[in-house]
Amino acid sequence: MKARYQYRFYPTDQQQQSLARLFGCVRVVWNDALAICKKSDQLPSNNDLQKSVITQAKKTDARVWLSEVSNIPLQQSVADLGVAYKNFFDSLKGKRKGIKLGSPKFKKKTNRQSARFRIGGFSIKGKEVYLAKIGNIKPIWSRDLPSNPSSVTVVKDCANRYFLSFVGEIESVNIDAKNPSIGIDLGIKTFAVMSNGEKAESPDYSKLNQKIRQLQKKLSRQAKDSKRSNRTRIQIAKLHNKIADTRKDFLHKLSTKVVSENQAIVLEDLNVSGMVKNRKLARSISLQGWREFRRLCEAKSQKFGRVFLFY
Repeated sequence: MKARYQYRFYPTDQQQQSLARLFGCVRVVWNDALAICKKSDQLPSNNDLQKSVITQAKKTDARVWLSEVSNIPLQQSVADLGVAYKNFFDSLKGKRKGIKLGSPKFKKKTNRQSARFRIGGFSIKGKEVYLAKIGNIKPIWSRDLPSNPSSVTVVKDCANRYFLSFVGEIESVNIDAKNPSIGIDLGIKTFAVMSNGEKAESPDYSKLNQKIRQLQKKLSRQAKDSKRSNRTRIQIAKLHNKIADTRKDFLHKLSTKVVSENQAIVLEDLNVSGMVKNRKLARSISLQGWREFRRLCEAKSQKFGRVFLFY
């Protein structure tokens, strides 16, 4: 099975400029390809899109700067657009499980930026990672990679943090379970109530959430794209990241404990999409991460050879 491993890194000033150029080129290629798709009666193939927005575009004065970055992330951007459209159509036809997906959207400069390198566009040399036309990057190796990765994605989030996200194959782990089974009910204040009597209290996000709401009101009164609005926007993004990191840490620790100790996990199946339509509870429900907890339990059950069920 495949797993994703993410590491933070701190680029030099020159690398920041190179990455900004790369993110801009990837974003422009995506937007150009999406514009062609929206105007076409029939969805073009990936090869046709790559010829139009990469190969032929490089020969024009308006897009000649696409040659300054590696061609691999540009091609991958077009391929990702094809996958996004496939998921959208499968969602419309009911072939894809989960909530209904919307059609692909144009990318903005102020949103999360990413560029994916396949094999041939990157290599790992000791403690450094080489990226084509970027150079050697020194990530913080918080843990070892389990295998040689098949791809790496360079990510810059809304709070200007940089990450390397690797995808590689991992093997299943055989660990004897202490208990035969466990049932889990999910809630808001008490995140999880176990059938064995244990309870898991949800982290308190109220202070951070209140600060975000105050800054959002402040942002609404500031001039768009001004220095002050950009500074406030980054402050909001940092608070959102703090909530997300706290929630991710809590969900990972809880899901690992539940899956490693029990042979069968039975989880309450909640209609989260319907529940968030309640105006009074929507924010509190969205902060809990019930769907993410279900996804983590399901993935880790596959890794540890456990039985995962819903009720």
